[in-house]
Amino acid sequence: MLKDIYERSLAGEITIEDARKLLDANPFELFDTADRLRKEIIGDTVTYVVNRNINFTDFCVGTCKFCSFRNSKGFRLTLDEILQKVGEAKQMGSTEVCIQGGLTEDMYLEDYAGMIRAIKNKYDIHTHAFSPMEVYHMSRMSGVTVEESLKTLKAAGLNSMPGTAAEILDDEIRSVICPGKLSTQEWVDVVSTAHRVGIPTTATIMYGHIETWEHRLKHLFIVRDVQRKTHGITEFVPLTFMHENNPLSGQSTGASGMDDLRMYALARVIFGRDIPNVQASWVKLGMKLAQVALNCGANDVGGTLMEENISKSAGSKSGEYMSPDALRGMIKAAERSPKQRNTLYKLLD
Repeated sequence: MLKDIYERSLAGEITIEDARKLLDANPFELFDTADRLRKEIIGDTVTYVVNRNINFTDFCVGTCKFCSFRNSKGFRLTLDEILQKVGEAKQMGSTEVCIQGGLTEDMYLEDYAGMIRAIKNKYDIHTHAFSPMEVYHMSRMSGVTVEESLKTLKAAGLNSMPGTAAEILDDEIRSVICPGKLSTQEWVDVVSTAHRVGIPTTATIMYGHIETWEHRLKHLFIVRDVQRKTHGITEFVPLTFMHENNPLSGQSTGASGMDDLRMYALARVIFGRDIPNVQASWVKLGMKLAQVALNCGANDVGGTLMEENISKSAGSKSGEYMSPDALRGMIKAAERSPKQRNTLYKLLD
């Protein structure tokens, strides 16, 4: 174990220079240190949420080069179809619906708010919806501020937001992989404003394409800074790049398994007590590597999903649905204790 790093992490004193040195450290010592930090900070429980993903459209005017989902099928769900999917989720015991979609030129703030309002009028379920890019887009389309949009969505019943659209929080990288998307500062501003008006968010990183470890570390420290100012981030979710069927496919075959595990370990070390929940995505990693990640700093395996379109379209072979029993079995096989949680990490069993 890297004892000095362990103590500095718990004290919230990790610097970017510390993190750079850890890239050259024995990886298994790094993994062991992250695992011990996980045990000290959050314990041996591994959590999961029973939820459903709903992608309401793949029509999108965006130009993200890593996306394999945009305009791939040409669908747009009606409000009745969305409500039907929410109803099916409730019947299967879901406590959350996660709703995201492409950016269109004919959807405005009221369309998004109306979607949330209709769901909340019919079902008692947590709405975890709309990325910072969607909020930025709907604000721009409707001629209102981001804060006005967020207050309207909250009044309609929005409970929390996914902290996606972060990709790599470096404008040089963003100008290549997602030109036209909100900038690093705009992402920070949307997320920070959400926290200020009472909407918690997650935070993500999408890594393993054209960026370097220096870009990844910069991203992690930006996220930590946001959390220290707002305290509104519920979890951090590393998303390894899925490299099939998109314009970046020829430039990268994705991160190695060892680098995936380094990402989880470094997130745990850098965030320390600031962000106690680090999620291993079984969809992105596959079940076996996700189990290993639980011994490298992660303490959560995400949700049941029920359906998943974005990773699947980019080459994920891990499936779209994992039942609660299967998730619990996966966690037990990693010799950890499974517990169901809600979106905000309240334990439900």
